[in-house]
Amino acid sequence: MERQPEGVVRTPEETVREAQLLLDAGKPFHAHEVFEDAWKSGPEDERALWRGLAQLAVGLTHSARGNTAGGARLLLRGADGIAAYASPYGIDVAELTSWARELAVRVAGSGPVDAGAEAPRLTSVTRRAG
Repeated sequence: MERQPEGVVRTPEETVREAQLLLDAGKPFHAHEVFEDAWKSGPEDERALWRGLAQLAVGLTHSARGNTAGGARLLLRGADGIAAYASPYGIDVAELTSWARELAVRVAGSGPVDAGAEAPRLTSVTRRAG
């Protein structure tokens, strides 16, 4: 699949919605690119949020591609990056940080994971069963 177009300016809600569709389709790298656009074009006080979400998505990408040690590191870095936010735009930060930390422990030293099955829910307290 082609890469997402770069530099697209979306509302935060559009960003979350589009990224969720990509995550659900098993395309976390594409979701990372959507988050990266928000990180680069959004307000300064939200950049750490979008960067952290991008790190979660690329951590899932690495974990799915077999780089589980690197994936685990990025998942933890992303969780740390978003932890200070209080669920902006309906993003369930507590659930996402829990998902990322749990997945990081599971993938460290193991084989690749199925990106679609492991995709988090961004705005729900219940994530998809994997």
